[in-house]
Amino acid sequence: MFNRVALFLATNFAILLLVSLIFKLFGLDMQAARYGTNLGSLLVMCAVFGFAGSFISLAMSKWTAKRATGMTVIDQPRNEIEQWLLNTVRRQADKAGIKMPEVGIYEAPEINAFATGMSRNSSLVAVSSGLLRGMTRDEAEAVLGHEISHVANGDMVTLTLIQGVVNTFVMFLARVIGSIVDKAVLGNRDGRGLGYFAIVFVLEIVFGLFASMIVMYFSRWREFRADAGGANLAGKQKMVAALERLASHQAQSSLPTQIAAFGISGNIAHGLKRLFMSHPPLAERIATLKNSSSI
Repeated sequence: MFNRVALFLATNFAILLLVSLIFKLFGLDMQAARYGTNLGSLLVMCAVFGFAGSFISLAMSKWTAKRATGMTVIDQPRNEIEQWLLNTVRRQADKAGIKMPEVGIYEAPEINAFATGMSRNSSLVAVSSGLLRGMTRDEAEAVLGHEISHVANGDMVTLTLIQGVVNTFVMFLARVIGSIVDKAVLGNRDGRGLGYFAIVFVLEIVFGLFASMIVMYFSRWREFRADAGGANLAGKQKMVAALERLASHQAQSSLPTQIAAFGISGNIAHGLKRLFMSHPPLAERIATLKNSSSI
């Protein structure tokens, strides 16, 4: 938790310094004060709304995942494969130092799995029926290790914090610039006119696209880290074999949008679309894992 909080505070501090510098260089702080925009109050308001949406989404993540996939959560194992799943997740969770997650199976033809949840000790790990049919036990064990590593690394919380930061500044910058343009350029000095709302709407879309690139960059980075964690929990060769199996069966993910970034296998993209990928190409992940000397 300390590392995640430290990252969060450092990120916020760096962004605040950058925004302050930009405002001073371009005189935006003086313009905003001249036209009656209280930057401190606006930033607080944007932070409240920006983080609220992210944390509400995180708090509902397990509930959303269960209903979006129609999964069966294993309370009492009904067969040998469900017993194996529970035993494997329990062993890896103990090794990673987290509480036993809920374990579920959902119907889907592709090989996939995901982890989500509010915290390290309140999480859910789920696998597709396609994974159970299409992977060996060793490969499936490595995939489970990958997902347990996501939980142990606190990736869901960290991703939420980063999303909250970018949400805040998308809202903040769009409103400040919208207010300045509306009053200084469009001449509406009696209040916020239609021009203001149109400008804010357009800027939130534009800034939101750039913010998504930042969030997706972190999402791709955490996949490499989770691959290394899976290799530590299950064995490097098992993790490599699992990724190679995924590469040979890769198809567009059928996971709902809300949880697609938490799956082990993402969609394929080329060109500029790569900037919006939640997962690195499997070939890069395999090469990175094979070349790693620390595992």
